[in-house]
Parts: sequence; C-alpha cells; structure tokens
Amino acid sequence: MSFIPDAILAALQASFNMFWEVLWPLALGFLISAIVQVLVPRETVARALGKDSPKSAALATALGAASSSCSYASLAVARALFRRGASFANAIIFEFASTNLVFELGLVLLILLGWQFLGAELAGGLVMVTTLWVIFKLTLRPRLVEEARAQAEKGLHGKMEGHGEMDMSVTDGPLLRRVFSARALTAIAHYFYMDIAAIWTDLLIGFLVAGALEAWVPESFWRALFLTGNPGLAQVWGPLVGPLVAMLSFVCSVGNIPLAAVLWNGGISFGGVIAFIFGDLIILPILNIYRKYYGRRMTIYIFVVSYSAMALAGLIIGLLFHVTGLTPALNHVEAFRTRPTLDYTTFLNLGFLVLAAVLGYRFLRTGGPEMLKMMEMSSEEMART
Repeated sequence: MSFIPDAILAALQASFNMFWEVLWPLALGFLISAIVQVLVPRETVARALGKDSPKSAALATALGAASSSCSYASLAVARALFRRGASFANAIIFEFASTNLVFELGLVLLILLGWQFLGAELAGGLVMVTTLWVIFKLTLRPRLVEEARAQAEKGLHGKMEGHGEMDMSVTDGPLLRRVFSARALTAIAHYFYMDIAAIWTDLLIGFLVAGALEAWVPESFWRALFLTGNPGLAQVWGPLVGPLVAMLSFVCSVGNIPLAAVLWNGGISFGGVIAFIFGDLIILPILNIYRKYYGRRMTIYIFVVSYSAMALAGLIIGLLFHVTGLTPALNHVEAFRTRPTLDYTTFLNLGFLVLAAVLGYRFLRTGGPEMLKMMEMSSEEMART
C-alpha cells in the first residue's frame, strides 16, 4: 500500500514546484494591482462607464485590467458600479477584464506556460470583450436591464461584498507624492492583502488539484477527451469544451492557471486552453451569485453570451496562432517537475517575500485584520459599522 503515500507525495511535489515557479509573479501582480487601485477612485470609474459606447467599453476594459483579479470581488465591484450608474454592459466588460486581463494572471501565464500563452490571453481577451460588446449591443433589451437593476438594488449578499465597496484611493496631490505617501503605503498594504485573502482558497485548490491531476490522471484520458487523434476536429472541440470544464472545476481567478497547465499537458488545443482560462466567470458558484445579483433571466442570458464569447475567442485565437505558426510545438510544462534551486526564481521569491513581510507589518499596524472582517459584509452591513 506504499503506493498511496507515494502518489500523494508526488501530487504535493508537483503542486509545490508549480507554486514556487510563480510565487514572485503573483506577488508582483498583487503589488501593481494594489497601486492602481490606490490611484483610481471607484466613483470615477462608475461615472466613466455610464454610456454604452465603444469608448466607454474600451475604458471599462482598461480599468478592469488594472483592478483586482479575484473573480468574486470582480462580481461585487461590477454590481457596485452598476448600482452607481455604470451601464450593465460596461459593468460586465469591466468584470471580465478584471478577471482575464490583470497583471498577475499575465505574469503567471508568462512564467508557467510561456510568452505565446500571454500573447494569446491578451489578444483573446480583447476579442472576447469586443464580442461581448457587440452581442450586448444587438441583443440586450432595456426591459431585461431594468429587471436586473431592480434585483441589484435589493443588495442580496453574494461574496466579497466588502471588497466591492472598499475604496481607499488617494487622490490629493501630484502622482509621485500620492504613491509614496504614508496614506498610500497603508492603502497599498490593505489592497495587497485584501486581494490575497480574496483568492487564496482558489489558488490553494487550483495548485493542489493541478498537482493531483498531473500525478494521477493518465495522459490517455485527456487525449481521448480532447480528441487529439483528430487534430482538425480538436481545434474546434477544445474551445467548445474548455469553458465547460472550467465551469465544473469550481476554481476561478488565477487559481485556474495551474489547471490550464494540466490540460495543456493532457493535449487540449491551444485555443481550448485560452477558452478554459476565460471560463472562470461561469463556474457554478459564480452563476449562483449572478442569480442573486441580477435574477434568473439575466443569469441565463449572461451564461449564454459569456460562453459564446469565450468559445469564439478561443477558436479565433487558436486558429490565428496556428496559421501564423506561433502555437507552441510541444504540450509540455516543465514547472511540474522543476524543483527549487538556487537560481533567479529563488532570489526573486525571497525578495518579494521580504516585501510582503514589510507590507504585512504595515497591514497589521493599521487595522488590516479588522478590514478583512468587513470583506464578507454587504454594503448595508458596512454602513451600519
């Protein structure tokens, strides 16, 4: 029976190897996101997203890409923006950008899977956002939006509501003075650890599940699932099945990147990986939050539109990279087997751990733990505190 402990150890080793490779990109991404959130007030964002125009959609994409990467937090922020005056389409586009185009996700993709995946993620994200805007423009009816607004105004509790309502932006004075002020340091520390608290469970589950799948599931299963024996059909099948696999994984945000690496190792098409990564906003728990936020009819509409945009973006990007010869030649991820050594990754990890400790000290000394308790409160509960 010794094979059972050995199998568990192999899974944990693969999980840790992958986590160690992406530790510093995660920390750097959280830091950049925190700085941007400090500099850009939420009320300014809401006012800028009030019109259903290409310019407002582009702004929603840019502002979303510069915000927190937590999928649950992005839902809460999107509803808060919608209630404050942003159009429904722009709120959803902001939400998708904040989950799929953020700094930490891009950095993790770059380190774990390579520059082709980073390029495909960025290009695919723009294709998906454009597709969403076009579909919303053609099919979203005012009556459905009003139903969703009435439901949103009920303020039903979802998850990470406090994250959506939190605004610690520093707006007074020149840019550099704001960034290096004591108030900004406190806000950066709070946003940094608030983002970590928001997604740590998804990260943990993502790495553990990815390690287990890599160690325990034979490649033959994945190759049968992804139709690798028929390359032409696999190019179409991958983007169609990728979001559905993501929907059933229950893992969102940056936590689904390790799972994407497993699927790529297993033989899913390049476009299928991209569509899978986009699929974190249709996992079952998030669909349930949509139902609370906007009602059943709007939830069904969001699911159909989102799935269509994800699959189409994955298919277009997969074909584009195939035609241009940019698709990686091998379905192989070294991070599962690369153990920590005394290299640049180790030094960067140690450096960012020191930075995290400095921010952690500031966080603890400035009411950070109390702030974290408010993250799961509704806006009404926060107003009463």
